[in-house]
Amino acid sequence: MRILLVEDHSDIAGVIFDYFELHGHQLDYARDGEQGFQLAMNERFDAIVLDRMLPRMDGMTVCKNLREAGIDTPILMLTARDQNQDIIDGFEQGADDYLVKPFDLGVLEARLTALDRRRKGGSAKRKLVFGELSLDLTTRILERKSCRFQLNQSLFRILKLLMTRAPDVVSREDLISELWGEEEPDSDVLRAHIYQLRHKIDKPFNHAYINTVPKLGYQLVLEKHEESRDA
Repeated sequence: MRILLVEDHSDIAGVIFDYFELHGHQLDYARDGEQGFQLAMNERFDAIVLDRMLPRMDGMTVCKNLREAGIDTPILMLTARDQNQDIIDGFEQGADDYLVKPFDLGVLEARLTALDRRRKGGSAKRKLVFGELSLDLTTRILERKSCRFQLNQSLFRILKLLMTRAPDVVSREDLISELWGEEEPDSDVLRAHIYQLRHKIDKPFNHAYINTVPKLGYQLVLEKHEESRDA
């Protein structure tokens, strides 16, 4: 596993590092909440070990901000507080597990392994895949190759419908109904959303997935080599 450890006590961090690297895991380290938040936002980890009491940004705030940003990496929170309300507060902010100091390193590893296994076991059920596009239905995060895009609700609903029906054409009427029901907006609004979606997922790449079908609607199209591979 690749694990992010956010812990301001160097002695505790050193012990965790020694144990986990000895057992074949890769660790990245942050000594305060702001640094941990930035690493979690910009890098991909299998799990995050997050101390509750941290300088610059406390663990509860880090956890809450990551969840609000759409980061779904499993978070195990470490704390010296063992009151039930403290544990409940951690779960309410988005933590997946809680471990009270002092703790057994073997138990910490077992819990992180279980969180990673549970996440990977359910990932296929939460995602739509079309060619190089992978859309997480829980976090609204779209991945294409090594790029990740956080979609707002409107762009997410458009792409979800296109991916669900791909490679069939989705009519403008169906897209408008999906977004606004019977309250049809100005015709340029849908076009603006499609432009924003193209700007995110197609513009940086050689192949454009979103294809306009004149007078009908839109569809997702594969590259030729992808069509051959899937045939």
